[in-house]
Amino acid sequence: MSKLDDYSSPDPIAWCPACGNFGILAALKQALVDLKIEPWQTAFVSGIGQAAKLPHYLKCNLFNGLHGRTLPVATGVKLANSRLVVIAEGGDGDGFAEGGNHAIAAMRRNVDLTWLMHDNQIYGLTKGQVSPTSEKGFHTTTTPDGSYYPPVNVIALAIALDAGFVARSFSGDQPHLTWTIKQAVEHKGFALVDILQNCVSFNKVNTFGWYRERVYKLSDDLKYDPSNRQAAFLKAQEWGDKIPIGVIYRSSRPALEAAFSVTGKTPLVDQPIDWRKRGKLVNEFR
Repeated sequence: MSKLDDYSSPDPIAWCPACGNFGILAALKQALVDLKIEPWQTAFVSGIGQAAKLPHYLKCNLFNGLHGRTLPVATGVKLANSRLVVIAEGGDGDGFAEGGNHAIAAMRRNVDLTWLMHDNQIYGLTKGQVSPTSEKGFHTTTTPDGSYYPPVNVIALAIALDAGFVARSFSGDQPHLTWTIKQAVEHKGFALVDILQNCVSFNKVNTFGWYRERVYKLSDDLKYDPSNRQAAFLKAQEWGDKIPIGVIYRSSRPALEAAFSVTGKTPLVDQPIDWRKRGKLVNEFR
Protein backbone atom coordinates (compact mmCIF):
# COMPACT_ATOMS: atom_id res chain seq x y z
CA MET A 1 0.00 0.00 0.00
CA SER A 2 1.34 3.42 -0.95
CA LYS A 3 2.68 5.88 1.63
CA LEU A 4 3.36 9.60 1.42
CA ASP A 5 7.09 8.94 1.10
CA ASP A 6 6.42 6.82 -2.00
CA TYR A 7 5.32 9.98 -3.80
CA SER A 8 8.03 12.24 -2.41
CA SER A 9 10.73 13.36 -4.85
CA PRO A 10 14.19 14.39 -3.57
CA ASP A 11 14.35 17.24 -6.10
CA PRO A 12 14.50 20.75 -4.56
CA ILE A 13 11.29 22.77 -4.89
CA ALA A 14 11.62 26.08 -6.72
CA TRP A 15 8.40 27.75 -5.53
CA CYS A 16 8.43 30.89 -3.42
CA PRO A 17 8.07 30.35 0.34
CA ALA A 18 4.36 30.35 1.34
CA CYS A 19 3.21 29.74 -2.26
CA GLY A 20 -0.22 28.10 -2.43
CA ASN A 21 1.27 25.31 -4.53
CA PHE A 22 2.74 23.71 -1.41
CA GLY A 23 -0.74 23.08 -0.02
CA ILE A 24 -1.87 21.59 -3.34
CA LEU A 25 1.13 19.26 -3.46
CA ALA A 26 0.50 18.02 0.09
CA ALA A 27 -3.23 17.51 -0.50
CA LEU A 28 -2.65 15.65 -3.77
CA LYS A 29 -0.19 13.21 -2.21
CA GLN A 30 -2.57 12.58 0.68
CA ALA A 31 -5.48 11.99 -1.70
CA LEU A 32 -3.56 9.42 -3.74
CA VAL A 33 -2.44 7.59 -0.61
CA ASP A 34 -5.97 7.61 0.81
CA LEU A 35 -7.25 6.12 -2.46
CA LYS A 36 -4.54 3.42 -2.27
CA ILE A 37 -3.17 4.40 -5.68
CA GLU A 38 0.45 3.45 -6.28
CA PRO A 39 2.83 5.85 -8.09
CA TRP A 40 3.19 3.46 -11.04
CA GLN A 41 -0.58 3.51 -11.51
CA THR A 42 -0.62 7.28 -12.14
CA ALA A 43 0.24 9.40 -15.16
CA PHE A 44 0.63 13.15 -14.76
CA VAL A 45 0.60 15.54 -17.69
CA SER A 46 1.60 19.18 -17.33
CA GLY A 47 2.48 22.16 -19.48
CA ILE A 48 4.45 25.28 -18.56
CA GLY A 49 4.19 27.40 -15.42
CA GLN A 50 4.70 27.24 -11.68
CA ALA A 51 1.64 24.99 -11.34
CA ALA A 52 2.93 22.70 -14.08
CA LYS A 53 6.07 22.08 -12.02
CA LEU A 54 4.10 20.20 -9.38
CA PRO A 55 4.50 16.69 -10.88
CA HIS A 56 8.28 17.30 -10.98
CA TYR A 57 8.14 17.11 -7.20
CA LEU A 58 6.41 13.72 -7.21
CA LYS A 59 7.59 10.22 -7.94
CA CYS A 60 5.25 9.41 -10.81
CA ASN A 61 4.92 8.88 -14.55
CA LEU A 62 5.09 12.33 -16.14
CA PHE A 63 4.74 13.92 -19.56
CA ASN A 64 5.77 17.58 -19.45
CA GLY A 65 4.68 19.25 -22.68
CA LEU A 66 4.04 22.62 -24.25
CA HIS A 67 2.29 25.64 -22.78
CA GLY A 68 -1.48 25.14 -22.90
CA ARG A 69 -1.29 21.67 -24.51
CA THR A 70 -1.78 19.64 -21.35
CA LEU A 71 -5.27 18.30 -21.94
CA PRO A 72 -4.81 16.86 -25.47
CA VAL A 73 -1.85 14.82 -24.25
CA ALA A 74 -3.72 13.70 -21.13
CA THR A 75 -6.63 12.64 -23.34
CA GLY A 76 -4.31 10.55 -25.50
CA VAL A 77 -2.72 8.90 -22.47
CA LYS A 78 -6.08 7.92 -21.01
CA LEU A 79 -7.47 6.59 -24.30
CA ALA A 80 -4.32 4.53 -24.85
CA ASN A 81 -4.21 3.06 -21.34
CA SER A 82 -7.45 3.40 -19.42
CA ARG A 83 -5.98 1.57 -16.42
CA LEU A 84 -3.89 4.61 -15.54
CA VAL A 85 -5.15 7.33 -13.21
CA VAL A 86 -4.51 10.35 -15.42
CA ILE A 87 -4.13 13.77 -13.79
CA ALA A 88 -3.55 16.95 -15.77
CA GLU A 89 -1.86 19.79 -13.92
CA GLY A 90 -1.62 23.47 -14.80
CA GLY A 91 -2.47 27.05 -13.99
CA ASP A 92 -5.23 29.42 -15.03
CA GLY A 93 -3.06 30.98 -17.73
CA ASP A 94 -1.89 27.64 -19.10
CA GLY A 95 -5.45 26.32 -19.07
CA PHE A 96 -7.57 29.19 -20.37
CA ALA A 97 -5.22 31.42 -22.38
CA GLU A 98 -2.86 29.21 -24.41
CA GLY A 99 -5.03 26.17 -23.67
CA GLY A 100 -8.53 27.66 -23.85
CA ASN A 101 -9.73 25.76 -26.91
CA HIS A 102 -8.27 22.53 -25.59
CA ALA A 103 -10.09 23.01 -22.28
CA ILE A 104 -13.41 23.42 -24.08
CA ALA A 105 -12.82 20.33 -26.22
CA ALA A 106 -11.75 18.18 -23.25
CA MET A 107 -14.82 19.09 -21.21
CA ARG A 108 -17.12 18.35 -24.14
CA ARG A 109 -15.46 14.98 -24.73
CA ASN A 110 -15.77 13.95 -21.07
CA VAL A 111 -12.68 11.75 -21.05
CA ASP A 112 -12.09 10.03 -17.70
CA LEU A 113 -9.30 12.21 -16.32
CA THR A 114 -8.81 14.80 -13.58
CA TRP A 115 -7.69 18.36 -14.27
CA LEU A 116 -6.23 20.20 -11.28
CA MET A 117 -6.22 23.87 -12.25
CA HIS A 118 -4.16 26.08 -9.93
CA ASP A 119 -6.05 29.38 -9.97
CA ASN A 120 -3.99 32.26 -8.56
CA GLN A 121 -5.42 34.82 -11.00
CA ILE A 122 -1.98 35.77 -12.29
CA TYR A 123 0.92 34.50 -14.39
CA GLY A 124 3.51 33.53 -11.80
CA LEU A 125 6.37 31.98 -13.78
CA THR A 126 6.60 34.87 -16.25
CA LYS A 127 6.52 37.49 -13.52
CA GLY A 128 3.03 38.74 -12.95
CA GLN A 129 1.00 39.44 -16.07
CA VAL A 130 -2.78 39.29 -15.87
CA SER A 131 -4.31 35.89 -16.60
CA PRO A 132 -7.75 34.93 -17.94
CA THR A 133 -9.09 34.74 -14.37
CA SER A 134 -7.70 38.11 -13.21
CA GLU A 135 -10.34 40.58 -12.08
CA LYS A 136 -11.25 43.47 -14.37
CA GLY A 137 -9.22 46.50 -13.32
CA PHE A 138 -6.37 44.36 -11.93
CA HIS A 139 -3.10 46.34 -12.00
CA THR A 140 0.18 44.74 -13.04
CA THR A 141 3.39 45.94 -14.70
CA THR A 142 1.92 45.03 -18.09
CA THR A 143 -1.52 46.53 -17.34
CA PRO A 144 -0.69 49.74 -15.42
CA ASP A 145 -4.17 51.12 -16.14
CA GLY A 146 -5.83 47.91 -15.00
CA SER A 147 -7.01 44.87 -16.93
CA TYR A 148 -9.72 45.78 -19.39
CA TYR A 149 -11.26 42.32 -19.74
CA PRO A 150 -13.71 40.64 -17.37
CA PRO A 151 -12.42 37.35 -15.93
CA VAL A 152 -13.31 33.95 -17.35
CA ASN A 153 -15.84 32.23 -15.10
CA VAL A 154 -14.21 28.81 -15.11
CA ILE A 155 -16.99 27.10 -13.18
CA ALA A 156 -19.83 28.50 -15.29
CA LEU A 157 -18.04 27.57 -18.51
CA ALA A 158 -17.53 23.99 -17.35
CA ILE A 159 -21.18 23.66 -16.35
CA ALA A 160 -22.31 25.10 -19.70
CA LEU A 161 -20.24 22.40 -21.44
CA ASP A 162 -21.80 19.72 -19.21
CA ALA A 163 -18.42 18.66 -17.85
CA GLY A 164 -18.70 15.46 -15.88
CA PHE A 165 -17.52 16.84 -12.54
CA VAL A 166 -16.97 20.49 -11.59
CA ALA A 167 -15.57 21.44 -8.20
CA ARG A 168 -13.66 24.20 -6.45
CA SER A 169 -11.41 24.10 -3.43
CA PHE A 170 -8.83 26.24 -1.63
CA SER A 171 -5.14 25.46 -1.18
CA GLY A 172 -5.31 26.86 2.35
CA ASP A 173 -7.78 24.17 3.45
CA GLN A 174 -5.82 20.95 2.97
CA PRO A 175 -8.47 18.54 4.37
CA HIS A 176 -11.12 19.98 2.06
CA LEU A 177 -8.78 19.99 -0.94
CA THR A 178 -7.75 16.38 -0.25
CA TRP A 179 -11.40 15.34 -0.09
CA THR A 180 -12.22 17.23 -3.30
CA ILE A 181 -9.33 15.66 -5.24
CA LYS A 182 -10.43 12.20 -4.09
CA GLN A 183 -13.96 12.89 -5.32
CA ALA A 184 -12.59 14.06 -8.67
CA VAL A 185 -10.30 11.07 -9.20
CA GLU A 186 -13.07 8.62 -8.37
CA HIS A 187 -15.51 10.25 -10.80
CA LYS A 188 -15.88 8.40 -14.12
CA GLY A 189 -15.57 11.22 -16.63
CA PHE A 190 -13.84 14.57 -16.96
CA ALA A 191 -13.27 16.17 -13.56
CA LEU A 192 -12.25 19.81 -13.14
CA VAL A 193 -11.02 21.06 -9.78
CA ASP A 194 -10.58 24.83 -9.75
CA ILE A 195 -8.11 25.35 -6.89
CA LEU A 196 -7.99 28.85 -5.44
CA GLN A 197 -4.46 29.65 -4.33
CA ASN A 198 -2.42 32.67 -3.30
CA CYS A 199 0.57 34.02 -5.21
CA VAL A 200 2.74 35.74 -2.62
CA SER A 201 4.98 37.44 -5.19
CA PHE A 202 2.66 38.96 -7.77
CA ASN A 203 -0.92 38.99 -6.51
CA LYS A 204 -1.27 41.22 -3.46
CA VAL A 205 -5.08 41.33 -3.71
CA ASN A 206 -6.26 37.71 -3.69
CA THR A 207 -4.16 36.70 -0.72
CA PHE A 208 -4.46 33.73 1.62
CA GLY A 209 -6.39 35.90 4.08
CA TRP A 210 -8.64 37.28 1.32
CA TYR A 211 -9.72 33.78 0.36
CA ARG A 212 -9.99 32.60 3.97
CA GLU A 213 -12.51 35.34 4.75
CA ARG A 214 -14.73 34.49 1.78
CA VAL A 215 -14.81 30.76 1.05
CA TYR A 216 -17.60 28.61 2.43
CA LYS A 217 -18.25 24.90 2.02
CA LEU A 218 -21.19 23.64 -0.02
CA SER A 219 -21.11 20.46 2.02
CA ASP A 220 -22.52 22.48 4.94
CA ASP A 221 -25.72 23.02 2.89
CA LEU A 222 -27.53 19.68 3.07
CA LYS A 223 -30.15 20.89 0.59
CA TYR A 224 -27.69 21.66 -2.20
CA ASP A 225 -27.86 19.15 -5.06
CA PRO A 226 -24.84 19.21 -7.46
CA SER A 227 -26.83 17.32 -10.09
CA ASN A 228 -29.17 20.33 -10.41
CA ARG A 229 -27.62 22.21 -13.31
CA GLN A 230 -29.61 25.40 -12.81
CA ALA A 231 -28.65 25.55 -9.13
CA ALA A 232 -25.03 24.95 -10.12
CA PHE A 233 -25.13 27.89 -12.53
CA LEU A 234 -26.35 30.12 -9.70
CA LYS A 235 -23.51 28.97 -7.47
CA ALA A 236 -21.07 29.64 -10.28
CA GLN A 237 -22.07 33.33 -10.22
CA GLU A 238 -21.14 33.74 -6.54
CA TRP A 239 -17.87 35.62 -6.23
CA GLY A 240 -16.67 38.45 -4.04
CA ASP A 241 -18.00 38.48 -0.49
CA LYS A 242 -18.89 34.77 -0.63
CA ILE A 243 -17.16 32.07 -2.68
CA PRO A 244 -18.48 28.51 -2.63
CA ILE A 245 -16.07 25.56 -2.52
CA GLY A 246 -16.95 21.92 -2.95
CA VAL A 247 -18.64 19.85 -5.65
CA ILE A 248 -20.62 22.40 -7.63
CA TYR A 249 -21.86 20.23 -10.51
CA ARG A 250 -21.90 16.53 -11.28
CA SER A 251 -23.20 15.15 -14.58
CA SER A 252 -24.41 11.60 -15.15
CA ARG A 253 -23.36 11.35 -18.78
CA PRO A 254 -20.95 8.48 -19.53
CA ALA A 255 -17.25 9.00 -20.10
CA LEU A 256 -16.00 9.11 -23.68
CA GLU A 257 -14.26 5.74 -23.44
CA ALA A 258 -17.60 3.96 -22.93
CA ALA A 259 -18.91 5.28 -26.25
CA PHE A 260 -16.41 3.35 -28.39
CA SER A 261 -16.14 -0.41 -28.62
CA VAL A 262 -12.40 -0.19 -29.26
CA THR A 263 -11.72 1.51 -25.89
CA GLY A 264 -14.71 0.44 -23.81
CA LYS A 265 -13.47 -2.97 -22.59
CA THR A 266 -9.77 -3.46 -23.24
CA PRO A 267 -7.12 -0.70 -23.09
CA LEU A 268 -5.51 0.00 -26.46
CA VAL A 269 -2.09 -0.95 -25.09
CA ASP A 270 -3.38 -4.49 -24.44
CA GLN A 271 -5.04 -5.02 -27.80
CA PRO A 272 -3.22 -7.18 -30.36
CA ILE A 273 -1.81 -5.56 -33.47
CA ASP A 274 -2.59 -7.14 -36.82
CA TRP A 275 0.66 -6.41 -38.63
CA ARG A 276 -0.87 -7.37 -41.99
CA LYS A 277 -3.45 -4.59 -41.68
CA ARG A 278 -0.77 -2.22 -40.49
CA GLY A 279 1.38 -2.96 -43.52
CA LYS A 280 -1.55 -2.47 -45.88
CA LEU A 281 -2.33 0.88 -44.29
CA VAL A 282 1.27 2.06 -44.53
CA ASN A 283 1.45 1.04 -48.19
CA GLU A 284 -1.58 3.19 -48.98
CA PHE A 285 0.40 6.30 -48.07
CA ARG A 286 3.61 5.45 -49.89
